[in-house]
Amino acid sequence: MPVKKLKIVVTRKLPTPVELRMMELFDTRLNHDDHAFTHEELVEAVQTADVLVPTVTDRIDSKVLARAGEQLRLIAQFGAGVDNIDVQSAVQRGITVTNTPGVLTDDTADFAMALILAVPRRLHEGSRVMDQGLFDGWTPTWMMGRRLAGKRLGIIGMGRIGQAVARRAKAFGLQIHYHNRKPVSPRTEELLDATYWDSLDQMLARMDIVSINCPHTPATFHLMNARRIDLMKPESYIINTARGEVIDEAALARALKSGKIAGAGLDVFEREPAVNAELIGLPNVLLLPHMGSATIEGRTEMGEKVIINIKTFADGHRPPDRVIPAIL
Repeated sequence: MPVKKLKIVVTRKLPTPVELRMMELFDTRLNHDDHAFTHEELVEAVQTADVLVPTVTDRIDSKVLARAGEQLRLIAQFGAGVDNIDVQSAVQRGITVTNTPGVLTDDTADFAMALILAVPRRLHEGSRVMDQGLFDGWTPTWMMGRRLAGKRLGIIGMGRIGQAVARRAKAFGLQIHYHNRKPVSPRTEELLDATYWDSLDQMLARMDIVSINCPHTPATFHLMNARRIDLMKPESYIINTARGEVIDEAALARALKSGKIAGAGLDVFEREPAVNAELIGLPNVLLLPHMGSATIEGRTEMGEKVIINIKTFADGHRPPDRVIPAIL
């Protein structure tokens, strides 16, 4: 008698090789038109699936989980962050949650470094000038930006991605500073020539560029609020490739408009896909549509991790990327 395949519901379109492999291994329902699932569709999915494969765009909260069928035993997130999932409620209901950590470290760090290069050198402003046909020729004092070498980079969140950003930034001659819940190992600090700041406020007041690389948690919501943004130097820049909720966007917009800080590069937003209207059109901010992890290689590897987690779980073993809630 053939073994019954697990019923999998995938909430967004994934790379074709990943979808084909899922179709081979499981009874898979795909999202061919890549629309964002409504609340009702998420409820229907958890009521029928053995395994749900959501992404960061899906809010799997306690209300959704309360209506899950008894057959749902695994939520295999396609993504490293799980702030869209009520992990504690899931685990209390006997549902395992997994994610895909480590895969996108280099891709996201490359993107953060690209913004660190682009914003102080005003690449986006120069591109707009060319697109609008306004380039009248070179002059000595036009479109001047800031040199990177010798500047201080303050990294908020010194995990995998933060350290990868530090390695890249050091190669460009930036001085590495960081704030984290606790210092990294002395060996890592030595390799990165990095200086730890226990006080985020004190670090912000002395940095030329601030890169946000921490996750979104209740403790980091609006970590960069109006008071902290006001601590930054007028010639400083802020880069965010982590989570939009970490910055108070209204306060940031005011600071950019008033010249309190020099510029910003943002790839994530507080209420995606909506972008704060006060940020749109500002000449000193580069806005990008959550592209930091968007490489073919990275997204395919994410899918492979999802499949490994599902296969391991189906075989009766503990998935390698199981997420443990902070408080049970």
